[in-house]
Amino acid sequence: MEQRTLGKTGYQVGVVGLGAWQIGADWGEVNEDDALDTIGAAVDSGVNFIDTADVYGDGRSERLIRRFLGERSHGPITVATKAGRRADPFVAEQYTIDNLRAWTDRSRENLGVDTLDLVQLHCPPTAVYSMDSVYEAMDTLVQEKAVAHYGVSVETVDEALTAIIRSQVATVQVILNAFRQKPLERLLPAAKEANVGIIARVPLASGLLSGKYDENTQFAANDHRSFNRNGESFDVGETFAGVDYATGVRAAREIAKLTPQGATTAQLALRWILDQDGVSVVIPGARNADQARSNAAAEQLAPLGPDTLRAIREIYDEHIRPLVHDRW
Repeated sequence: MEQRTLGKTGYQVGVVGLGAWQIGADWGEVNEDDALDTIGAAVDSGVNFIDTADVYGDGRSERLIRRFLGERSHGPITVATKAGRRADPFVAEQYTIDNLRAWTDRSRENLGVDTLDLVQLHCPPTAVYSMDSVYEAMDTLVQEKAVAHYGVSVETVDEALTAIIRSQVATVQVILNAFRQKPLERLLPAAKEANVGIIARVPLASGLLSGKYDENTQFAANDHRSFNRNGESFDVGETFAGVDYATGVRAAREIAKLTPQGATTAQLALRWILDQDGVSVVIPGARNADQARSNAAAEQLAPLGPDTLRAIREIYDEHIRPLVHDRW
């Protein structure tokens, strides 16, 4: 798999990683055997970057990754986790050195490591991105060797731009997909200039960009695509990239028509992200081994031609831009 440098971390990571939210919680039931098979299929397909968080299943995702890494032979794998959502996500004052140390210590235990490869502030209140004390706390954790590098996970472009002016911020994780194109305008060029890695999350708009859903698709009650459509539990932008479901289904049908022969629509959507200048790694999630293998194979698609890129932009401009572009 093609390798890219992940910003200031210096890590060499395959361009397609694995998002491990699905094996933690909030996507319907995924048993442990299926979760381990999913990680194994990704790694066997060339994936060497796994993204998780301390709140995915209250640590379940981290613990499953630890189990996999301990039971399977593998090459070097970078594991990125996140911290901050164990606090009230709307109270910036919770992001203290004591809390950050406690959260990262818990992740170190869950993952079975002395030093975390990369810790990302997990979509905290907007004010946190401007707080000197938070960056000083993260610097302390680096000095203590609890954390090797740190970055931020954001909801908005403006939050990311605020964070990357800090020289210690190594990465930004942001929603980027054919339905969320705003980061292309300012964020990706600014991050590239600052040598900040871009981790593209929600790349398939919670599955909409797989082209497999229709107006009658039903999701399990414990799947965020059922319980968070209006932002009842967390930022609505995390579910279907904030796009109205019916509109997203219609737009996804248009994108599906552009799928190259022999590829899937999901692979087309992932290839579109990889073709954007400044992207380090895309982190599609998977609930089973077949999905993990198919996602990794998106890297093998040829870069999309100008006609396809233009068509995807036109679909975005017509169906999606008025709904989401100015929100995040």
